[in-house]
Amino acid sequence: MKQVVQPLSGGGVRVVEVPAPTIGPAEVLVRTLASVISPGTEGALAALSRAGLIGKARARPDIVRQVIDRARRDGIVSTARAVRRRLDEDTPLGYSAAGIAEEVGEAVAGVRPGQLVATAGAGKANHAEFQAVPGLLCAVVPEGVTPEDAAFATIAAIALNGLRQADLGPGSRVVVIGLGLLGQLTSRLALAAGCEVAGVDLAESPIERARANGVFALQEAGDDTTTAVLDWTDGAGADAVFLTAATPSSDAAMRAPALCRDRAAVVVVGDVGLELARAPFYEKELSIRFARSYGPGRYDPSYEEWGVDYPDGFVRWTEGRNLAAALGLMASGRLVVSDLVTHRFPIDQAPEAYELIAAKREPYLGIALRYAETLDAKAPIALRAPATERKSGVALIGAGGFATAVLMPAFREAGFERFVAVASASGLSAARAGERLGFERAVSGADAAVDDPEVGVVVIATPHDSHAALAAQALRAGKHVFCEKPLALTMEELQEVEDAVAAGGGVLWVGFNRRSSEAVAVVRDHFARAGGPLVVNYRVNTEHLAPDHWYNDRRQGGRLLGEVCHFVDTCAAIVGAPAGSVQAFASDSGERLLAGDFVLALSYPDGSVATISYASAGHPSVEKERVEVLGRGHSALIVDYNSVMLDGRSASLHRADKGHVAHVRAFRDAIAAGTFVPEPFLSSTRTTLLAAESTGRLP
Repeated sequence: MKQVVQPLSGGGVRVVEVPAPTIGPAEVLVRTLASVISPGTEGALAALSRAGLIGKARARPDIVRQVIDRARRDGIVSTARAVRRRLDEDTPLGYSAAGIAEEVGEAVAGVRPGQLVATAGAGKANHAEFQAVPGLLCAVVPEGVTPEDAAFATIAAIALNGLRQADLGPGSRVVVIGLGLLGQLTSRLALAAGCEVAGVDLAESPIERARANGVFALQEAGDDTTTAVLDWTDGAGADAVFLTAATPSSDAAMRAPALCRDRAAVVVVGDVGLELARAPFYEKELSIRFARSYGPGRYDPSYEEWGVDYPDGFVRWTEGRNLAAALGLMASGRLVVSDLVTHRFPIDQAPEAYELIAAKREPYLGIALRYAETLDAKAPIALRAPATERKSGVALIGAGGFATAVLMPAFREAGFERFVAVASASGLSAARAGERLGFERAVSGADAAVDDPEVGVVVIATPHDSHAALAAQALRAGKHVFCEKPLALTMEELQEVEDAVAAGGGVLWVGFNRRSSEAVAVVRDHFARAGGPLVVNYRVNTEHLAPDHWYNDRRQGGRLLGEVCHFVDTCAAIVGAPAGSVQAFASDSGERLLAGDFVLALSYPDGSVATISYASAGHPSVEKERVEVLGRGHSALIVDYNSVMLDGRSASLHRADKGHVAHVRAFRDAIAAGTFVPEPFLSSTRTTLLAAESTGRLP
């Protein structure tokens, strides 16, 4: 399918061919019929991407601080690689569209296949021939509303949410500063609500459009404009001023106090500069309010990703209900948007639309993109010519940062030669990763990768909650499977994988790579000279996570199931046997499974014991992983897998790493031997699940 993207490294907007996205249980697959470019938001994003590194740094100092913090924690070289990888990505453009619902997830209510729906969401309702959109960000379009009109619904919902922040009623007098597309919609919705509306802009064209719709529209002229607004309000000033401009300048915001009555509301809807002087706002005791996008629910993963709606009685106007309300106003004729379209482009010519915005050669408001009526959602995208020797190759499911930066390079270094197909939920990331990593094609969805007859090895690097099902599916299809950790998040999932191992003919390997590191091998050899139990102390000092980090999504199992499983397996590899019992203690702040601090106590059949201390609030100057082993008359210390001390003396390492390449090479050897039994991986997963159960909070 075709999709419009902005390369983060710079350059112009591009239209790329990528596989169609796939949907989860709470999503809808939509075949796009129309989408609308938001000139302010999308134009600013394109301009930022075209800026050099210094320009990007000036615009986003918060990102610069994150980079500095990471460099202190992970080193300059690692951070520089991560920054380069990020700049090599494409950002999908668009967030307001409409199309036909082709597939509907089982957890979505109120939408049926074949219905025309309006869609919302940056990164979801893209300028693309297919979209995978959360069900709560889809609204069924009423009869009589065209797809192009419906494509305005999200931008209209932004305006509607802004109006709701001001608590206005019929007869209220409002001023809209900035009469671009968002300002025009704000003005029209305020008029539909019975308000009297004045508008202010610098350009004549949007002023004329607003006047034609009944707005008292004025060209900004300083004191003369202020006098005109005060005369219009009988000297009192406006009840509310809406800032709908898109400008880094603070001039628009500083104009508001002069236009306001005492104790009025100033509502920030657009992306405007906010370096404010205190006195003008203080003297009138003005309220500054922000409208967060389309309404309540925005940026809340439980609402947008998990499909958990807010009850009407508690939150009357969510972003989804604002979307539906905008469509209802269109259907009743109280909101007209068709005359706001100044330009139309087929999706192939989308770069010309963004050039129009950047160059400002002619006036524009609504810029609509049009799409083909018939499309194949499952068509693969060829990235390079197939190998002349058509031997079985590798498929990658999931194209995130770890898979592309660490895992796939390890597969190539370990001797895998043919890379056949790559799939990801978004499609865009699959195509881009496939180009960089030398895959022959990018495909839509995991099924296409697993069912490909030229694929013999399936690598699973998707979100954690899909690992077990995909591993079982691929094993039953007779494929060899390399599954990133964790293998399973519940005992039921683990049993499903075990059944698939017994039924299928493939080798199962799990990404517990530390057991294959040279550091662990050296330590095991050191203690192999004598018998007896060992005492293992594994201490992990990791970073504190932001509240919106995906590890805090309970569907993904948290850090215990998702990361501590690594260390459980490493301890088993050092001792040489799986744990016989385990007890975990988690910090009691909130949901234990999502805690950031754990201590695990493990015992082994030979009398060995181990503790794993996992902390997320330590100082970053302290090493991340420290493994101390005592017993059998010897001692060993591993520090971050970069150094090893044996009985107090430094041991030399040929390769100071965490064993990724060696682990993949061992997987390749197991495939060649054809006799591998995956019990170590299954037992380490089982031990981690038992640890989670012992906290008393396993879902």
